[in-house]
Amino acid sequence: MNKEILRLAIPNIISNISIPLLSSVDTALMGHLSALELGAVGIASMIFNFVYWNFGFLRMGTTGMTAQAFGQKNEQEIAALLQRSLLLSFGIAFAIILLMTPIGSAASYLMNVTTEQQSFVDDYFYTRIWAAPATLGLYALLGWYFGMQNAKVPLLITVFINLVNIAASYYFVRIEDYGIKGVAWGTVIAQYLGLFLSIGIIIYQYGRFLKSIPVKILLARKKIKRFLNVNRDIFIRTICLTFAFGFLYSQASLKGELFLAANVILLQFLNWMSYAIDGFAYAAESLVGKYFGANDRQNTKKSIKYIFYWGLSFAFGFTLLFWLGGDAIIRIFSNQDDVINKANEMLVLVIILPLISFACYIWDGIYIGLTASKSMRNAMILATAIYLGIYFGLDLLTGQSMIWLAFIIFMGARGLIQTALYKRYGLRLQ
Repeated sequence: MNKEILRLAIPNIISNISIPLLSSVDTALMGHLSALELGAVGIASMIFNFVYWNFGFLRMGTTGMTAQAFGQKNEQEIAALLQRSLLLSFGIAFAIILLMTPIGSAASYLMNVTTEQQSFVDDYFYTRIWAAPATLGLYALLGWYFGMQNAKVPLLITVFINLVNIAASYYFVRIEDYGIKGVAWGTVIAQYLGLFLSIGIIIYQYGRFLKSIPVKILLARKKIKRFLNVNRDIFIRTICLTFAFGFLYSQASLKGELFLAANVILLQFLNWMSYAIDGFAYAAESLVGKYFGANDRQNTKKSIKYIFYWGLSFAFGFTLLFWLGGDAIIRIFSNQDDVINKANEMLVLVIILPLISFACYIWDGIYIGLTASKSMRNAMILATAIYLGIYFGLDLLTGQSMIWLAFIIFMGARGLIQTALYKRYGLRLQ
């Protein structure tokens, strides 16, 4: 079981770590210009997180359902799921492009973008928005690969995208002096090249799945209903998660450029930790889905147990890393003493974050593999209510906006609620 977990998890970890590496390069490029531009790229990136993360079901739902079809050896359903996911992805992407102006205006308002930041945020947003079809199409394609128990192709694609993005962003920012717009153009170019590479690999390696699927199977009412219900629940869950991150940014923005810039850096710690542990969560999506689809209860439970051990081990590792090297990591992202000092003031909360939050990442992967989307949705809604209650409660009692403490409690509450639900329902989770 450990070999099977690592076969999927290691490529996912390498692939996932390349994602915060890209974010870290963007942050470093902006952080060495000014605190204003650093804060602006953080807000602009968070806007896209809010827009795109909400459609994360295109990957997660596809992975869980494809893995179960793989376990059942149902090739027609595997192929139909690929086509359904791509059709839905491109439809949503074109809707986003049509609505770019109201989305951009609403996002800037909700994120409390200041007058000084607005031009920077607009430059980034209205450039990067054109990557929507590529970005969402890749969600569906990578989710399908994970469901097929193939972590190597997503690794190749993700590393390729991020290397292109880093090179293009560096070129446009440092050589062409495009500023924040150069970072956005780097992302657009890399996303489309990644989409073309992914489609090319599908044609070469999985050509048999491109054969025509009868309409009655592609549009089977029962299958479509399940497909939409699972994606709906994951969509609601993800809205809550992106709201939680957006709320953190929004409250940080209200406290000024310096506090916001420090928070942008501290969130890099969370990115590195979460994407690494998500490697095991992705393994859980694939393995739990495969064994559950094959009705192999023994290996389903065994995979859940072993993946939790791996997640806990990595959480201890990141806590140790943040404790010993936190200040050095902060200095990678900024050379401005006021930003560094402000980030160090809140570093202790980031040090304990991995041990408190790792369980919610692992449980998300397990719930997706079980397609227990309703339970995952309900756990997230309850945790979000706790998050807001803690934040505003602390504000009333202490007069301070302790946003990071409330956020850590939110992450811990997610894991505890999901644990309680699994202990009660086991593999009967809905």
